[in-house]
Parts: sequence; C-alpha cells; structure tokens
Amino acid sequence: MNIAAIANVVGALMLVTGGSMILPVICSLIYGENDLYGLTVSAFAFIFSGLPLYWLFRKSSDLGVRDGLLVAVFGWVVISALSTLPFLIHGAIPGFTDAFFEMMSGYTTTGATILTDIESLPHGLLFWRSQTHLLGGMGFLTLTIIFLPHGMGGVRLFRAESSPGQVITKEKFVARNKDAMILLWSIYLGLNAVQTGLLLVGGMDLFDALCTAFGTVSTSGYSPKNSSIGYYNNGYFDWIITLFMFLGGMTFVLFYKILKGNFGDLKSNTEFRWYVVITLFFSGLVSLNLWSAQVYENFWEALRYGTFQTVSLLTTTGFTTADYELWPQAAQMFLYTICFIGACAGSTTSGIKVVHYVIIFKYMYAAIKKIFIQPLSVASIRLNGRSIEQAVVDLAICYFIVNIFMVLIGGCIMVVSDQMDYTTAMTSVIASLMNIGPGFGDVGPSENYAFISTFGKWFLSWNMLVGRLEMFSALVIFLPAFWRK
Repeated sequence: MNIAAIANVVGALMLVTGGSMILPVICSLIYGENDLYGLTVSAFAFIFSGLPLYWLFRKSSDLGVRDGLLVAVFGWVVISALSTLPFLIHGAIPGFTDAFFEMMSGYTTTGATILTDIESLPHGLLFWRSQTHLLGGMGFLTLTIIFLPHGMGGVRLFRAESSPGQVITKEKFVARNKDAMILLWSIYLGLNAVQTGLLLVGGMDLFDALCTAFGTVSTSGYSPKNSSIGYYNNGYFDWIITLFMFLGGMTFVLFYKILKGNFGDLKSNTEFRWYVVITLFFSGLVSLNLWSAQVYENFWEALRYGTFQTVSLLTTTGFTTADYELWPQAAQMFLYTICFIGACAGSTTSGIKVVHYVIIFKYMYAAIKKIFIQPLSVASIRLNGRSIEQAVVDLAICYFIVNIFMVLIGGCIMVVSDQMDYTTAMTSVIASLMNIGPGFGDVGPSENYAFISTFGKWFLSWNMLVGRLEMFSALVIFLPAFWRK
C-alpha cells in the first residue's frame, strides 16, 4: 500500500474542493448575509489541510489498484466530513451527523435532505449545498485527475469510481486519461451553462438558475426551494429541466462523439436505444394514468407532470413538481419500478443502470431459446454490434443481485433500528443506495430525513457512498484478502 501516493491524492482533493469555495464566498459577499465567516474559515481549512499532503508527497510513485480503491472510498468520506464546516460554524445545521448526511447526500448526488426549511438558509450556504452536486456529479476523482501528473494512477482512480457498465461497454474518450477527464468536464460544464442560460431566458433569477442546473445535469436533486421545482409552477421550466435530466442520464461518450459529428453512434448504441424506449414507455404509462384518473384537467398537463416525475426518478435526480404519493396507485407503482432501473453507464446517474438490464434480458432470452427451442445453438449476447464475454454477463448478473440483497437487508436494518413502517424503510434504502433522494412513505416527496435516528442517518449515508461508487469499490474493502500483501 502506497501511503504517500494516497496522501498526495487526498491532498489534491482538499485543495480542489477548497479552491472551489470561492464561488459560495462570492455569493455570500453579494447578498451580504451572515454566512461569510463560516465559508471563509472552511475554505482555508481545506487549503491548509490539503497543501502539506499534496506538496510533501508530490513525488510519490504511482497508485496501485488497492490504493485507488482506498482513495475512492475514504476520499469521499474525508471531503464530506470537512464540507460540514460551513453549516456547523454558521449553526444552520448544528449537529455533525445531520451535516455529514447533508453533505454526503450532496456529493453522492442523492439529494436527500434533513433540512425542514431550506429557504431560511443564507444564499452562500445554499450555493455551497448545490455546488456539492456540481463537484460530485462527474465524481471527485475525475476532477482530481486533471490536477495530477500524467500517469499517476489516473486510470485506476477513474475505474475505482466507475460503474461495472463502463467496464462492460469499454467506452473511452481519448487515449490519455487526463485529456479524457478535461473533455468530460468541459462537456459537463457546458451542459450546466446551456441549461442556466435557458432558465434565465424563461425568467428564473441567476442564483436559482445556477443551483437548479447544478442539481439537474448532475442528476442530483437539491433545489433552493422547499417545494423543489414545484415552487415555480412553470411549464417551460419543467420541460427544460426534464430535457437536461434526460441528457444527464446519457453516456457522456456519446456527447463527445456527437461533437465530432458521429451521429450514427446514437443509433448503434444499444444502451441508449433502450434508455429512450424505457423513458418513453414509463412516461406514457404514468401520464396516461394521470389523465384517465383526471388528476389533471387535460392530457398535456398530465403529460408534463407525468414525464417530469418519470425522468426525475429514472435518472435518480429526485426533483419533484408534485406530491406523487397523492397520485393513483398505478402511477405510484410505475414510479416505484423505475427507481430500480437508473439511466446509462458513464453518465452522472447512479442506480443499477440500463446496460445491466439489457445484458440480463438478452441472457434470459438466449437461455430460454437454448433450453426450449434450439438446444444445440450457441448463445451470443451482443452490445453495440459486438459480442461480449461470459465474464461480462456474470458481472452484470452479480451487480444486479448484490443491489437487490443490499435493498432487502438494508430495509430490514432500518425497520429494526428506527421502528419505521416497511414502505418507509425499504424506500429510504432504495432512495439512498440508488442516489435518488425522495422515496415513499415518511421519506416521500413532501417529507425529509430529519426524523431518522443517528444510526439510521449514518447507515443511509454509507448506502449513498456505496451506490455512488457503484457497489463493488466500496464493499471490497471489507474483504480480508483486500488488506493482505
């Protein structure tokens, strides 16, 4: 284990995060509120903690696989812990557990909150809260790789934060990993800028537009308003946010290929085709159910609200425009189902991912065909026009099974620890593990997580991290073999 290399990367993480706090500091100066001291002290705490680690170990050797995994897990924990300082110093969130939950939720793009009155916070703290989405959307380590020397474990850091789906599709931007991260962040920030501009055109003020864009493209869900996007009650805003939630759920390699003029890759990409079909299918089902039940006065209103909520939960964003627990049971069941799907691998979303479902369904079809129709046939599962290995199929099935077991076991733990009903217990784990945010029951769209016990908040925070690191990277550290030389 290369402690020096790990310390260097963690130091770089602290410096990057501390430097980014200049934006909420500027926001605090503009609004002249009482959060400036807490933000400034926190920024210096980040920088003065990270600078010695980064400087003293700047000549450390390359990271190993195990080192990359440790940085991925403990780096997120350390940054989330330090990021609580602005809230603790100001007093907006007086308890460390609550502040850590809020920050872990922000960085992992979960969007679950313990705040009961979001709008009462100063603008600088609200901006910092939303900025955690911007930083966590593409992943801490992808940002840090940009500031590390070429070849310093960049590939291992990226893989430690990547989903199995990215391993399966083997998609990449360019040969050099650092250049890939620069391209990836350029596309990501470009989408944020475009959405901010479109929201400004519609009449949203700059502060709200930036915070909303941060929570949309990163598919995260923090809003500066208590009633989320429903506060604006604006159809234009709803459709713009729906569009960018959908774009945030796309594989970012496709954006690069589109910029290069390779539009044919959209058609040939198996996962993207399934993503479009799943989105249209469930949006149609929910909207038709709302219309037939006369929840809204006309079809277009039902389509607007139904599509928004479907895309929000499918992409694990968690924005809301209505309390969907007041909708018909059929619509709620459809929404509950898509919480288990997620969007595309290589996007800003979490969840099980479409690519894993594609592989599992194709495997099931091939197995049934071989058993009952063509016993002598050789099953071949193809993605993007290429056959994939059996080991890849095993990985997809394993990933799916582990997710389901995590939900079931986690639900039981929450029922026992917090004495809550099973609907709340199960969906609190689903919303945390899949990084969705709102769930059903007492953690529904009109509720929050403030009532959950200290143990429950730490357990759900761990689930957020496990979900954001795509399961295996966070769980492998519990294997004794991981720590052996």
